[in-house]
Amino acid sequence: MKQQVLKALANPPRIFYVPYFLAVINFVVQFAVFIVLYVVGLVFFDFDIPPLIFLLSVIFVHMLLALYSKKDPQIGQILLSKIQLFKNKIPRRLAA
Repeated sequence: MKQQVLKALANPPRIFYVPYFLAVINFVVQFAVFIVLYVVGLVFFDFDIPPLIFLLSVIFVHMLLALYSKKDPQIGQILLSKIQLFKNKIPRRLAA
């Protein structure tokens, strides 16, 4: 029983070698940036950004996250716990 618990904690759920939380955050941020750039480019400069740039940037950042999370597989849980601490307005000295 103890090995199963340790294995579940040591191996967080992943999407293509990246922890689930980081993969979702990566896609959401990249998508939001693409939409903002697309709308700004279309409205103000009459220039549309090709979606292929968005796809390539998502893949590139995902590969970087996969390389980093191989070294530190718990990085997703660390970031999630930090976000929870800041949501609860825990002082910085306790959130370090």
